[in-house]
Amino acid sequence: MKTPHFYAVIIGSEILNGRRDDKHFLFIRDALIQRGHTLFASFIIKDDVELIRTTFAMIKQDPDAVMFSFGGIGSTPDDLTRQIASEVFSDGELVSHEKFRCDIIDRFAEEAFPYRIHMADLPKNSELLPNIINNMSGFYLQDRYYFMPGFPEMSHPMVSETLTRLYPQASHTYRKTLIAQTSENTLIAVMEKLDPHVDFSSLPMIKSGHPSVEISVASTDPELCAENFELFITELHTKSIPYKILE
Repeated sequence: MKTPHFYAVIIGSEILNGRRDDKHFLFIRDALIQRGHTLFASFIIKDDVELIRTTFAMIKQDPDAVMFSFGGIGSTPDDLTRQIASEVFSDGELVSHEKFRCDIIDRFAEEAFPYRIHMADLPKNSELLPNIINNMSGFYLQDRYYFMPGFPEMSHPMVSETLTRLYPQASHTYRKTLIAQTSENTLIAVMEKLDPHVDFSSLPMIKSGHPSVEISVASTDPELCAENFELFITELHTKSIPYKILE
């Protein structure tokens, strides 16, 4: 895998209908940023079989995907993630994970049956993600697809442990940013000249009826970042457009 593309899939109709607030997006965004990574995409989706399956299948098509999926791995009928994960990322069958099965019985005894015990039915070759709250594990496949409970206090430590173990720190990213007192349309010709390997963004703004644009260029190569940023500086000077470089 080259630079990993990190995906967050947040499953929960209760978030979309306003019964609960999402707690996952900001957490995983910031956890990645602290390690020099960024999210590639994030989805909040309802508990719908076809929607979950389609979302997982789309992410599977990305050879550099690393996915963190939140929710849907409990024991109630609306917990759909285990079966769909098996269909998309494995052979469609669920098998009882011996250790997880023992953990469930140890915790719930006779109340593990007939429902809770099915939380141990996982896709083949699943590995467990330890749950520091109640020992009811999440699971992962292929060291890249991670499935966790919807409860933040359970899932967020799983994310942190995984990132620390497998993705502790990315290469340093060098970024240069400016705000120019013009519309972004003025600078499109420069944008078209940028090296395709730099990370670039253009954020237009209007204040008191006057347009401005924030231009940001980033790269793990400091010289490449500086060279591409200088293209904007040169253009702004040529056109006598005021600008301010941000620290």
